[in-house]
Amino acid sequence: MSGTQQLIEAVAGQSPSQSVAATELPQLTWGNFPSHWQLDLPAVALVVVLGALYGWGVLRLRRRGEQWSVARTAVFAVLGLGTIMFATMSALAVYDEVLFWPAAVQNILLDLIAPLGLALGDPLSLALRALPERTAGPVRRAMTGKVARILAFPLVSSALVLASELCVYFTPYFETALRVGALHQLMYLQLLLAGSLFVLPLLTKEELLPKWCGHPMRAAFVFLDGLIDAVPGIVVMTSGSVIAGSWYTRHAPAWAPDLHADQQLGGGAMITIAELVGVPFLMVIFVQWFRAERAETAALDRRLDAELVPAQAAPTAVAATTAPAAEDPAETELVRPWWESDNGVVGERMRRQRP
Repeated sequence: MSGTQQLIEAVAGQSPSQSVAATELPQLTWGNFPSHWQLDLPAVALVVVLGALYGWGVLRLRRRGEQWSVARTAVFAVLGLGTIMFATMSALAVYDEVLFWPAAVQNILLDLIAPLGLALGDPLSLALRALPERTAGPVRRAMTGKVARILAFPLVSSALVLASELCVYFTPYFETALRVGALHQLMYLQLLLAGSLFVLPLLTKEELLPKWCGHPMRAAFVFLDGLIDAVPGIVVMTSGSVIAGSWYTRHAPAWAPDLHADQQLGGGAMITIAELVGVPFLMVIFVQWFRAERAETAALDRRLDAELVPAQAAPTAVAATTAPAAEDPAETELVRPWWESDNGVVGERMRRQRP
């Protein structure tokens, strides 16, 4: 290795011995994939901080006698925090400097899967419920402020996710991140934040979106985002130029596939993951839609039941205090329950339920 190359790697934070070790990695197979791990201290710190804050919120609610969903906690920990650890410390991270496809899978996991897991835990609602009122108020105002609403609007956040991924792969950003460890960590965080910006407003119980963005519109946004998320993978797979070609030419081991084949494999993996994550995302939206409709129907039934008793008692009270003279049809109409003369579906249902 030349002295110039050693100097470049030393400035980038990578020792010459690490570079040589990377090129001497054994061939990556499905059999030895689970055995390759490396420690990523910034990722560990992020996971510990997020997990500690979430756990603090759950414990604070339980001490006040309030409940928090165990399923939400499990999804946040396993699918959210677990995906961050898998992407940054598994074989994907070990081999991302010698093969393109592990880096592509790593980035798409941080951009799509990890944000979905974190959002299903609904950390925003947990924070607002657990924080003291003097702190929850400013946090809620910041979450619902004009800037936050613009950035969190699905079309804007989808465009930001797309721009973020294209910027990573089709500018010197990605190759520079492979050389500079601190920039690589910043890229991880950027992808995670960009993905969360789209997912969190759609899945949280807090009203971060305009009122007209009901569940039908949210399902449409998720479907559209699934199409948009496939664009970077298609572009990567069909690109005629090799992404970070100079880096992978120098660092690819002897057993590595052709650079174009490696890039096509990475682009195909990006498309597959992007399309697969859209299915459970849509299912979650539909489940929330069904539960919201069921809750509204139950609330309507309770209100109608509460109105039913006074409405039935009104004709009896009027008859007891009125002379046996002929009743005025107009007055009779005034004391009749509204559902007796309503020709709609609700009126018909109430007439069937009348004793």
